[in-house]
Amino acid sequence: MEEKKEIQIELTAPVAEGTYSNLAIISHAPSEFVIDFIRVTPGAPKAPVKSRIILTAEHAKRLLFALQDNIRKYEAQFGPIKMNAPQQGGNIPPFMAPGGEA
Repeated sequence: MEEKKEIQIELTAPVAEGTYSNLAIISHAPSEFVIDFIRVTPGAPKAPVKSRIILTAEHAKRLLFALQDNIRKYEAQFGPIKMNAPQQGGNIPPFMAPGGEA
């Protein structure tokens, strides 16, 4: 019988601070999903990608299920999350999925 090994997760101070993002663009290829987290600042001509996460298709689906579960728990505790109209003149939704071509 195989013994399960425990993985110790390390969270360094700089990573623990987090990175604010108000836009994510999701693309995919046959073997992976790419999520670019972007910070859009009103009036700024450019919006820099602050972080890029690359996931296998299986892990992308696991992330979807984990987010759905956590949103359900959040709303049970704090009430429904209200969806506001898109910002920046309505032309940039908060999450975009341009399709393939990761």
